[in-house]
Order: sequence, then C-alpha cells, then structure tokens
Amino acid sequence: MIKKLLSYLGEYKKYTILTPLCMVGEVTMELLIPLAMAASIDTGVLGDGGMSYTLRMGTLIIIMAIISLGFGVLGGKYAAKASMGLAKNVREGLFDKVQDFSFSNVDKFTTASLVTRLTTDVTNTQNAFMMIIRMAVRAPIMLVGATIMAVYLNARLSLVFFLAIPILALALYLIMSKAHPRFLNMLKSYDALNSNIQEGLIGARVVKAFVREDYEKERFVEKADDARKAQVLAEKLIILNMPIMQLVMYTCIVAVLWFGGNMVIDGSFEIGVLTGFINYITQILMALMMLSMVFIMIVISKASVTRIIEVLEDDVDLKETTTDSSIDLKDSSIEFKNVNFSYGRDKDNLTLENINIKINSGETIGIVGGTGSAKTTLVQLIPRLYDVLKGEVIVGGHNVKDYGFETLRNEVGMVLQNNVLFSGTIKENLKWGNEKASDEEIIEACQWAKAHEFIMSFPKGYKTDLGQGGVNVSGGQKQRLCIARALLKKPKIIILDDSTSAVDTATDSAIRKAFREQLKGTTKLIIAQRITSIEDAHRIIVLNDGKINGFDSHDNLLKHNEIYQEIYESQQKGV
Repeated sequence: MIKKLLSYLGEYKKYTILTPLCMVGEVTMELLIPLAMAASIDTGVLGDGGMSYTLRMGTLIIIMAIISLGFGVLGGKYAAKASMGLAKNVREGLFDKVQDFSFSNVDKFTTASLVTRLTTDVTNTQNAFMMIIRMAVRAPIMLVGATIMAVYLNARLSLVFFLAIPILALALYLIMSKAHPRFLNMLKSYDALNSNIQEGLIGARVVKAFVREDYEKERFVEKADDARKAQVLAEKLIILNMPIMQLVMYTCIVAVLWFGGNMVIDGSFEIGVLTGFINYITQILMALMMLSMVFIMIVISKASVTRIIEVLEDDVDLKETTTDSSIDLKDSSIEFKNVNFSYGRDKDNLTLENINIKINSGETIGIVGGTGSAKTTLVQLIPRLYDVLKGEVIVGGHNVKDYGFETLRNEVGMVLQNNVLFSGTIKENLKWGNEKASDEEIIEACQWAKAHEFIMSFPKGYKTDLGQGGVNVSGGQKQRLCIARALLKKPKIIILDDSTSAVDTATDSAIRKAFREQLKGTTKLIIAQRITSIEDAHRIIVLNDGKINGFDSHDNLLKHNEIYQEIYESQQKGV
C-alpha cells in the first residue's frame, strides 16, 4: 500500500530526500548546544575560564542556533514541496483512474465518496506524509542522540526517563489500536454528508418546487450531526495523547530536578552539567511527544490511504483487448448474437436474455418497452460501455471487443437519458462532440437538432454561459444541445435515449425529419416513450423484461404485437 502511494512522488523525490538530510543537520546542532551551555556555565561562569571563555561559548551557541534554524527552514520548505507534490500527483492519479473506469466501476463508488477521497482523504495523506519525512526522521534521531548524551553526562540519573518510555509506548499502542476503526467510520459519515449536500444543491429547484426546504434542512442537520458524533468519537481517543505525554514529561523533569539537585548539593554533580542534562531530558521527552503525534497522524491517515488505494487498485473490468488502431468500422450495421447481460455478472439474474437482432446500415430503429425493460442497457452495449455476459455484439462487421475504445466510441454518438452539460458557453459544450469543429459545422448541427433558433435568441448567442450543469436553459433546450453535440461527431451510429421527451411534438417531428434527410447513411436508434416519435422508423424493437417481444415495422406490430398495441392504444386515448 505504501509502495503504491510512494510511486506517485515522481519529480518530487529529491525534496523527499533533502528533507530528512536537513532534519539531521538541525538535530545535530540542537544536540551540541546543551554541551556548549554546560561548558559555558561550569568553566566560564563558575570556573576560571572568565568572561572571554563565556563570550566565545556564547558566540558558538548563537552560530549553532542559526545553523539549526537554517536547516529547519529548509526542511520545512522541502517537506511542503514534497507533500504538496505527492498530493497533486495522487489527485491526478485518482482522477485519471476514475476517467478509465467503466460504468460498472462508477456504479461501485458514489460520487460523494469519490469527492471525499479526492479532497479530505488526500489532504489527510498529505499532512501525514509531511510529518513522516520531517518528524518521523527528526524525532528518532533526537531521541537516540539525546539519550546517548544524557547517559554520557550521568548514567544513573538517566534511569528516570527509561522508566517513562514503557508507559508512553503502552499509551500509544492502546490509542492507535482503538482509533483506526473510528476514523474509518468518520470518513464514511463524511461521504454521507457530501452525498446529502450534493443532492440538495443539484435538486435545489425541485426542493423549492415542492416546498421541502424544512425537510432538507432536517436531513442536512441529521447528517451533519452524524458526522460530528463520528468525529467526536474518534477524536476523544486522540486527545488523550497530549495530556498523557505532558504528565509523563513533567513528572520526569520534577524527578530529575529532585535527584539532580541533591547530587549538586552533595557535590557529585556540577550545576552546568545538570542544566545540560535537563535540556537533554526535555529533548528526549519532546522527541517522544513528536513520535506520538506522528503515530496519531498515521492512524488518521491510514483510513484515508486505505480509501485512496481502494480506488487506485480497483480493477477496471472493461479493458481494451486490442491495440490495433487499423481496424475501423466499415459500415454502420449492428448485430446482437445470443446476448445475455447482467450488471452483477450474475447468470441467475439476467437484465438482457437471448437477444438476437440484426440492424442494417442507415436504418432507423425505434425501441419501446415498459420501465425496467432494459432499453438503455441494450444500447449501452453498442459503444461497449458494458461487456456482455454471453454472446457477441457486432458493429460494422467486427465484435465490439476488436475495436479500440477511441475508434469505436468516436463512431457512436450517444445522447443519454440524463442530459449533462458542463460549465462554460454553449459553443464550448458543443465542441465536446468535435473540438476542431468550425462555426459553420456547429451551426449546421444545431439546425438539424432544432437548437439554432433558440440559441440565437440569447443576447450572446453561442457565447451564452450555461452555468453549472446547464441551469440557464430549459429541459427541452438542454436535450437539443446534447443532440447537436452528438451530431458534431458525425458518427456512423447515433443513439437517442429518450432524448426528445422534453420537446414539443412539432419540434420532435422536425428533428426526426432532419435525421431522415441529413443522416441517410447513419444508423439511428431511438428509445422513446411516445409511439409518434418512432412510428416512421424502419423497424421497432419491443422489449419486455429484458427480452425481445417484437421486432418489426410500426404497421405490422400494430397488427400482431399485443404489448405494442397496448402502448399505442393507451397513448391514443382522447387524441
């Protein structure tokens, strides 16, 4: 896990190496200063060294302090660069991994959870890494060095802090073993809180339309309180660390002052040496406190690192099976051969079962069926957004697995049920279909999608800012923009997944007419709830519970298919 994380250091490895070196320099100077102070007191102040000796030693102490400060400043600078660089690379790695996810992988992690991992978890890891390359190097060196120096000055008096170390170690072990699962639960509560916030912000208009502000406030307060309780439960263990450390530290100092003071009175211990010894004792105990802080930070970050690695090491179940970019779609024909599909890869719980259909190039195919009949699932197999459980999906004469993702998906334009637009202008959003598209091509695609007229009604036309998620346009306008975006790809196959549900029948008819006249060589698959949207299709697929119930023309289905007849008659009542 650690090896995987450290592989993201990349160009920041040098700062990771320089930081510990600076810590060594800083600690070395700090270990020498108490010796110089002891000599200054015993020889210069109390001995016969005089003022000149005291000044020389004082100057030396100042120089060592400045050098120590310099190493400390450089160490802090390098540690910041290394930790922030790691965080940047880890976030980039996480985002790249998510972009490579198949739809199945995306289904596994919630959006709120991924946001928490990219923000809170990476920040926790960054802070822990900074402490590790600084404090986890500085503290052990300080502990060992100060212990050696204290034993050198007075081995018998050193027994005081040797008795304290087991107490501190036991306290740390108990805190760490109990805290880790609590921090995992805390991060899960953050996921739930972020999910609640996300829903509230995205659905703000729906909340207002149904006057549910009070309900949403109560939900938010409940989730926020759950997060608070989880954090308090985790932190109440962690906060015990500092009082225990301070109690042990001050007890040790009192004991050293008591026993050491008696030794000075007895004449067996010089006062300058006692001063240096107290400094070393303080350094030892401070080193132990620093180590405890590092361990606590590791406990906090361990939960975050686990969640980060979970994403980074999640197997992408949809992989390119070929690197041969020469294979291209020779036509826009589509064929399903004995296709079975299940989202959970469960043979006993099939979403699609025994699908066998053949679609010719340039045909317009309608798809109808009840809610949950797997209409969307069927068309998502064509650009290989999911892999079949059994059988083959043949596009352009080849199994979809024979194509590279870019080759296949560039030839399949898809307008999903959820019409997603991004922050930016209309033109910037349309160029997702083809970033090199000219203004003439953009206008042409918008004219076919019947979007050009309403775009030009805006004061800024194609430079109109859509706002986050396209909040500045209506549902029907959003659908037409998404259709235009797909048309800009100039695909051989275009799939409309209930993509004209929010437009009026006249506009729907005009879009279908444009498709017939302008996209004659393009295979068109149209999922629709309204029979009128697909009645002029060459053939219509009727799906029922994941199975093909009918595949024929509108007229023939009206004569022979009961499900189609039922849908048609229910929509024609009162017309």
